[in-house]
Parts: sequence; structure tokens; C-alpha cells
Amino acid sequence: MVKVHHFPWIKRFFKAPTQSFFLFGPRGTGKSTWLKGRYADALWIDLLELDQLRLYSAAPERLKEIVGAHPDKKVVVIDEVQKVPDILSVVHSLIEEKKGIQFVLTGSSARKLRRVGVDLLAGRALLKHMPPFFAAELGKEFDLKKALELGLLPLVRGSENPEEALKTYAGMYLKEEVQAEGLVRQIGDFARFLEVVSFSHAGELNISNISRECSIVRKTVENYVQILQDLLLGYTLSVFTKRAQRALAERPKFYLFDAGIYRSLRPQRPLDVPQEIQGAALEGLIYQHLKAWVDAQIESYELAFWRTRSKLEVDFIVYGPNTFLAIEVKHGEAIHPNDFKGLEAFKEDYPECTPLLLYRGKTKFVRKGILCIPCEEFLLNIHPDHRLWTVS
Repeated sequence: MVKVHHFPWIKRFFKAPTQSFFLFGPRGTGKSTWLKGRYADALWIDLLELDQLRLYSAAPERLKEIVGAHPDKKVVVIDEVQKVPDILSVVHSLIEEKKGIQFVLTGSSARKLRRVGVDLLAGRALLKHMPPFFAAELGKEFDLKKALELGLLPLVRGSENPEEALKTYAGMYLKEEVQAEGLVRQIGDFARFLEVVSFSHAGELNISNISRECSIVRKTVENYVQILQDLLLGYTLSVFTKRAQRALAERPKFYLFDAGIYRSLRPQRPLDVPQEIQGAALEGLIYQHLKAWVDAQIESYELAFWRTRSKLEVDFIVYGPNTFLAIEVKHGEAIHPNDFKGLEAFKEDYPECTPLLLYRGKTKFVRKGILCIPCEEFLLNIHPDHRLWTVS
């Protein structure tokens, strides 16, 4: 559980495996807080603490000595394990020795681990994710309007000044992750890129346009996008191509991981249309819930979008065992005939799918054979232990 300012104790949906596991998630999603509540008696190694970082960076094999000195500890938590990726070879060795120890390895960056860590422990440690809050975790405390402004990041929602916390979040990453790890040469270029890429949130990721807007070469922009993905701050969404019957778009869409982080990075200038910003925030909020649900499943699911070259589009496709949903998101409180065009075209090509239209109204109804659902109702019904949506 995580204590949140102005909120009661909130029980997270996350369930810990009994075997060793990685727990990934951006900073501020409550990984450490949850683990300290769940494993109060664990042997805890926090690599954000400078003395421990120095110790294990210089001699990762010291982990074996420390574990050996605490035979009563059956759980070992290593927080922010990406800081010393070489320590994973020692973890691997200890797991192989079958001493009955469970290792819990948290991380907020996959950049270094992608090369040496995850592959090293493949099959010996599960990969789990800690997302921002699900709407259903907040229950009656969930407020859609507030979620679109502030997002659902526990670090922000737990702050006495959430607006200020949002403003400093990007700075924290720029300083502590990007700059400290030497991931970019020009921190000013990366800061400018963050602002420009926010305009791509819930839209097409056009690297050439971003490069031109930032005055940064294309290859560097591609690297910056990869850094966002490695730091779990942003994700790309591919086009759904299975059994394609039409010419489809090729570029992916892009989403920042939390609606509040998007709102903090996205400039609001005199010529910006507030409805466009709010619409992108809403689509991003739906995305972060769908991704969190997909990541929590044992079975493999595909999360994608669908867009034809003639501009017919469906925002999200969820495809997997017993699930084939086509989901369109509309920010308006009323539904218009044109809102159905993408779903109708997709349903024509894929009659097996269940089409859903999410909107800001208050009433659930069926029109043109498509179930229209208030966004808030849809979000509050997403639970990682349940099917994503069952049409009754």
C-alpha cells in the first residue's frame, strides 16, 4: 500500500510472485513504498544511496557476502538495480545455488539492463510492472477531470503541491537519470526535445518533423525517443496489421506514460486549442490504463492502433486470448455520426471484434451496433485480474 496525501490508504492491485522478479516502473509509481510494506523484514539494498552505490559498483560480488551474513533473510530487495547492472551476475549465481532466497529487483530504466541484465536472468526472474494508479484503485476518490490535469502518478498525487511536483518531475529525470548517466551530450537539446515531442502525444510520431522543430539531427532524435522508452517515460504504439485488407499507415503513435506528465510538458500558448490538449490527455489516460492492463497479464496481448492511408482510424486495438476490442476515444459529451466511421470500417474488416466508443457523456447506450460508454465508467472497470471488457 502507499500513503497518499489527501487520500486514505490505497491498496494497489499489484500481486507479488513467489519467485524472484524484476519490478519495473518509472520513478514515482510507488515501487519502493509498496515493497517496504510488503517485505518489511527483507534484506534491503538501495542503490540510490551513494554509499551502497559506491560499494556495489566497486565490488558487486560483495552481495554474496552480505547475503551470507544474513541467513535469516529469505527475501532480498535491490532497489534501482540498473545503477549497478553487474550485480545481476551475482544474483544469477545465488539463484542457481538454490538457497531458497527470493530476489526482488526494481528498476526505473531498462537501458543498461537491456544489454546485460534481463537476458542474464531469463527464465529465472519474472518481469513485472508497477504503473501509475489504476482509476479503480482510487475508486470513489477517482476524479476524471483531476486525472486529466494531474495524472495518476502516486508521487504527484501524494504531494501537498501536486502542480509543483509535476513541474519538477521532468527536471528530476533530466538531472538524475539522463544527465547523471551521460545519456545525452547536450542536456539543453534533450529538454527542448521533451517539449516538442509532447505535441506528438496521442498522435503520429514523425521523427523528421520533430528533428526540424528541435533543430536536432534525425539520428539524435531517434536516440532521444529510445531514451524515453528506456526510462519508461514514453512508448510507441504500432499499427495493427493482422489480416490487413486496406493500405495502412506506417508511422507509430506516441504516448507519454502519464496524462499529468503530458500536461506538464505540453506548452499552452495563445494559438493552442484547449480541446485538442484535453483530447490528447484523455486518449493518453485511456492508453496508460490499457497498457497497464496488458502488462499485468500472464498471457500475451497486443496493444495497437489502426489507421488507413485514407485516414480512417481506431485509437486502440486490444488483441489476445478471448479478447478482440476496437476502442475509439472521443472527448466530447455528445456523439456525432462521424465518430463511428473508423469503428464501422474496422468492424467491416474484422467482424470478430467488439467495437467500443468511449466519450465524456454520462449514459451508456448502443448505436449502430456499437456500445458507447462513458470514459469514467470504462476506466473504473479496468482491473488486471478481470477481463478488459465484457459486453453483457
